[in-house]
Order: sequence, then C-alpha cells, then structure tokens
Amino acid sequence: MTAMADASCSTDRPGALDITRKLAKICDPPFARLAGPADEVAGRTARWVAVPGGPHAAAEVLRLAAAHDLTVVPRGAGTKIDWGAAPAQVDIMLDTGRLAGVRHEPGAAVLAEIGAGTPLRAVQATLGRTGLRLPVDAPSPGATLGGVLAADEAGPLRLRHGGPCAQLVGVRYLDADGELISGDLPGLDVARLLCGSQGGLGVLVSATMRVHARPASRVWVSRPVWTPLEVHDLVRAVLAAEVQPAAVELDLPVPVPLPRRRIPASHPSVSGRPDHPAVTGRPAAGNLVVLLEGGPADVVERVGRLTAVLGAESVVNHRPPEWWGRYPFAPGDTALRIEVPVDHLHAAVYALRDAAGTPMAVRGSAGVGAVHAALPGVMPPERVASILGAVRSVLVARQGRCVVVAAPAPVRRAVDLWGEWPTLSRLRSAKAHLDPHRRLAPGRLPGGL
Repeated sequence: MTAMADASCSTDRPGALDITRKLAKICDPPFARLAGPADEVAGRTARWVAVPGGPHAAAEVLRLAAAHDLTVVPRGAGTKIDWGAAPAQVDIMLDTGRLAGVRHEPGAAVLAEIGAGTPLRAVQATLGRTGLRLPVDAPSPGATLGGVLAADEAGPLRLRHGGPCAQLVGVRYLDADGELISGDLPGLDVARLLCGSQGGLGVLVSATMRVHARPASRVWVSRPVWTPLEVHDLVRAVLAAEVQPAAVELDLPVPVPLPRRRIPASHPSVSGRPDHPAVTGRPAAGNLVVLLEGGPADVVERVGRLTAVLGAESVVNHRPPEWWGRYPFAPGDTALRIEVPVDHLHAAVYALRDAAGTPMAVRGSAGVGAVHAALPGVMPPERVASILGAVRSVLVARQGRCVVVAAPAPVRRAVDLWGEWPTLSRLRSAKAHLDPHRRLAPGRLPGGL
C-alpha cells in the first residue's frame, strides 16, 4: 500500500504545488486544482482534482501518479461517489467529464461508442434523434455511462435486457501505468471485470454498447399489493403468462397506519382476505407495476392478457408511476441491495421485516429478484449489523446476497459492507494483475482490494 507524505516530510517527492503545476500542464490550467472539501470519495477527501481533455491526457495523469507513487480514483458525475467502501487513500481524483461523446455511424444500427464521461441522458437524447436508445435506465439522475458501468447500476429494464454490462461489447481503458488499451488481455475478460469495479481495476475511457430501436408503444400496468407473498404469486403468474414484460417493478413503502374500522364479519371484502385494507383499515402497502413495450397493436393485445392475470384491481397507464426508476433511500439512509433468485425474494423481504421489527421501504426489480431497501440513517450501527446478519443468514441458503450500498460513516466503519463474495479470489487475481501496486481506488473493492 502506498503512503503519500507531504513535501515537507520528504525531499525526494515534489510538493503539492509542483504536482498541481504538472497536472495543469497536462489538463490545461482551468482543469487541474487542489481538491476542496466537496471532493470526497465515501468520506475520504482527495488532494488534487484533474479533468483531462482526452484519453492521452488521462494517460499522462496516470503516468504522473505512477512516477510519484500517488493513488487515483476516477469520478464521473459523482452520483454514486459515496457508494461502497471508502478508499484507503485518494491522492488524485480523475474527473472523466471531458471524456465524453457518442459516436454512432448511421448505417450501424447495432453499436455505439460512448465516452465514459457522457451523461446517460445525453446518450439517450443523441441516439433518440435516429430512433434508437441504449436499453440502460440507471436510477441515478445525471449519471455518466462510465459511472453506471463502474457501479454496474441497473434499472427496471434489466428484466428484458439485462444490466448495463449485458449491453457492453468492448472497452477502451487505461491501466494503472497509463497505457491505453483496447479490448481484453489474454486470459482476462477485462470488459466484464471493469463492470462494478468502482474504478479499482482500470480507468474507463469509452465503451462500445449495443443499441436498440426505440419501442413505438409503452404501457405500465399496475396493481396494488399487500404482502411479499402476494407479490411472489403475482410475479410468478406474470412471468408465466407469456406477455413479454420489459420490466416488473415493486414498490413497498413503509405503510402509514390508519384507525381500524369495525366491519361486520359478513362484509364481502372480509372473505378470504384477512390483510385486505377493508379489514385492517390500512392503505395498500404498495404496487406491482409491469411495463410492456412494442408495436401499438401488439402491446394492446398483451395488455389484455396481462390485466386478466392481475385481476380487476389492475390499472393501465401510459406514464410510469412517480417512484418508477427511483431508489427507496434518501441521502443519509443506510441503503441495502438484495439479490436473490426471484422465487425467494419474498423470503428475503420477510427476513428484513422480521429482523427490523417493522416494515422497511423496499423497491426494485421483482421480476429478477433484485431490490433495494432503506434503513433509517439514525439507526445505530450495531442494530444495522444485527439486521444484516439475520438477512444474510436467510439468503445464504438461497444463493442470494445483501450488500450495503451506502451508509453514514459510523455504519460504514462498523459493519461488513459486502458479506460473502463468491468471486473474491477471481477479483483478487485481477487486481494483482491489473493494478499490482494498488494505485487505483485502493480499498474500494470487496475484501479491501
């Protein structure tokens, strides 16, 4: 592990102003500076910020870092800069904002090369002018493509198209020594390794992604839901109905209790539904929403079949609900990500409720068994650790996992963010091969890598 000392403590290293001058020479003066209080990575403050104007300038920044034994952490829009573990050290924050652009040949309707610093919204706007889209809908507003890939951040469309890495065809990236590389290395699928690596294995310069025609019609069909088991049964029915959903999303907010109403036992709403709001006096706990995409006539036909499956309580909309594609947690909360085979998602949600002693807000892709949950930021770290342990004990036998996406600093320091990580040995080998001197975001990856 490298240790950066100030020039006053070492005569063989240049001081902060010298490094700043060298970065300014590489990036141009407006794009290199000493870091400020806001230039943090999960609470760890950087020393410098560099915004290189292109791949070769970014390579020079990395070569400068290697020459002076400095660490580098890439940053896109910073929408997920507080996710995951704090790096052991942040010397240079390499901002990818100028590594932007979309290159798509009109005759090549399948692929587009996209700069890592390009905002996802700009990608969709550019492709949309030719009737195309990138089937990636990450929830972070303002996120860049590089940031989405670095966090492997998927949205509702993951059911139909997979996560963002499923659309990845190739990459151009910089290794820890500043060498610009296109494609993979022998024995390593670097494109896939960079997905979810939080900048710890290489600095993404651009990605070649698959693009698709924009669907002519989009319809959202929603249905109120009351319990995780009901969600389980409905999702199984939807997936078995051959309606080809593009997304199946769940929103289970924390319910707001209402005064109980006295209802005669003979009331028709009581029969067979002990947890129905007519019985409990509570509003519906949440909603299950299915997105259908395609040609107008085809979508209309599939909507008819889907509403037959979801029942009379289903509602057809031509706009998504307000919560669609948004996380259930707010800044300062402890955010959890639960991934489990879809048939076991209800068990994971029940385990979370049991461990917390109360319903927690849960939202995400019920169709693939990947959801996020929010624990209050004021919850003591030991309580969070207890909940994590209980949920993980239920998931381990179901080939699932629960990770802490983001958390207040006391929680981040006190709990195991990752839990069991089945590919840790592979990740350790990749880190040793791609970044043997641990210059890139050291400590950001599972296992302290």
